[in-house]
Amino acid sequence: MSKDKFDRKFFLVREDVLPEAMRKTLEAKEMIERKKVESVWDAVQQVDLSRSAFYKYRDTVFPFHTVVKEKLITLFFHLEDRSGTLSQLLGVVASSGCNVLTIHQTIPLQGRAQVTLSLNITGMGIEIHELLTNLKKLEFVENVEVLGSGA
Repeated sequence: MSKDKFDRKFFLVREDVLPEAMRKTLEAKEMIERKKVESVWDAVQQVDLSRSAFYKYRDTVFPFHTVVKEKLITLFFHLEDRSGTLSQLLGVVASSGCNVLTIHQTIPLQGRAQVTLSLNITGMGIEIHELLTNLKKLEFVENVEVLGSGA
């Protein structure tokens, strides 16, 4: 039975039972985040991982500390350029109990815009995966990614 893309769950898994490719992806992500390498290519070379494996797992595995201790999250959206989309997007964010800290929107090109939101999720009344699910259900949202979390 295949899960709908909006019905995803998150699990806490011990590092020693993760497949090697996932562990190496986490290592490469950390190198990139700490600016110890100049590119994804450099990071995957250093940890002996294929770029395709890195891209397969990079948005699906996260260190536990980034999910637990952090109360800030940054989301990146690819949106269709329609009147009222940002307002609707912010409505979903507000109804979940998040506080918007920053908003950055690019000038729409070819009917598409990119929006980055930094959110304080301290008062959020739902789980992060539920917020992402609700945002992805908006018809004008083409993609949403968690860019990072931090305090």
